[in-house]
Amino acid sequence: MTGFEITGASAADMEMIRGWADEEGWNPGDSDRFAFAVADPGGFLVGRLDGQPVACISAVRYGAGFGFIGFYIARPAFRGRGYGIRLWRAGMERLDGRLVGLDGVVEQQDNYRKSGFRSAWNNIRVEGVPQGGDAADGVGDIEIVDAATLPFGLLAAYDRRFFPAPRDAFLSAWTGLPGRTALAAVRDGRVEGLGVIRPCSAAHRIGPLYAATPAVAAALLRRLARHAPGGLVSVDVPDANPEATALFKGLGLVPTFETARMYTGPVPALALAELFGVTSLELG
Repeated sequence: MTGFEITGASAADMEMIRGWADEEGWNPGDSDRFAFAVADPGGFLVGRLDGQPVACISAVRYGAGFGFIGFYIARPAFRGRGYGIRLWRAGMERLDGRLVGLDGVVEQQDNYRKSGFRSAWNNIRVEGVPQGGDAADGVGDIEIVDAATLPFGLLAAYDRRFFPAPRDAFLSAWTGLPGRTALAAVRDGRVEGLGVIRPCSAAHRIGPLYAATPAVAAALLRRLARHAPGGLVSVDVPDANPEATALFKGLGLVPTFETARMYTGPVPALALAELFGVTSLELG
């Protein structure tokens, strides 16, 4: 592998990586890279052959004991030559000693199992224009508000129910970047739901989508879909929450893509019954 080196990603590399992910059909968010960069600036690696980028991976550290792998891509012309696995090892070395998660595409899951990962659940991407009633149906005294009007500490504490480590810098950027909308469901000063929609190359993606009940999830979804052209949205739905699966089927959204959430150790204790859409397949 003479001439192959691994470097940290530059700002230009982050835009390149987004383009590669788009070519893979993953439909990344237009501005996701800005939130990714603040999550862990050193967590994005690029493999270069004689200076030419040929592969990438993200290996993002959260807190003291958790990490997440994403963006594992080798350019088609350079696959099968060992560059990808070398980058994979560098990413895993960066997360050594931590519980590591990832969302693996179907064709790579056996390889991840060989590296010690085990499936926890499947994320099914569903897409469509939500059908049904008004956005306020069935939510009673819950108010849907702009998440930016709430104390950020409330949102960060709520997010911790669905993610195994603090990620305040990432969450602040993820919910507040220009062009995206973040809505919260609030009852008596308590956060009982949170949803974010962001522009993407194809359908606008919603994630996270947290909600105390399916009715609250539906209300957030419909309100967020107003910000998508034609109301077309996609959500990565964990099949570990059967009520989420049933909700999206009832709303007329159809499956288009599948990954498996996998971990190298014990599955974190998360509020899966209230997780209707994961935040990001790339960073968890």
